[in-house]
Amino acid sequence: MAIIENTEGLSTDQINDELRKGAKFVVFSYTISVIVITLRRGSDIYFIKSDESSFKYSWKYSLLTLFLGWWGIPFGPIFSLVSFYKNFTGGKDITQEVLSQLNAALQQ
Repeated sequence: MAIIENTEGLSTDQINDELRKGAKFVVFSYTISVIVITLRRGSDIYFIKSDESSFKYSWKYSLLTLFLGWWGIPFGPIFSLVSFYKNFTGGKDITQEVLSQLNAALQQ
């Protein structure tokens, strides 16, 4: 399983308590283009606590996209706009996928 950012120092009980309060696991999007090659990728997984703003973590991926995402023809601008949209709306919520994998790993 991938490393989950922002869980350092939290116990399993604390994470579960945060999830009950509305915390989530998210991935942010970024785009990198080099003339005819455009790649849209996802960040590491971030644990966003219930009282936290995801912007605290998403801004660096949006900044990367701003400087490196637009230059690919024809998909650079399209993928960049998609990345900005996903990041500014809180990232892609993958909480259910993470919990499913954790449960599957615990059952083995």
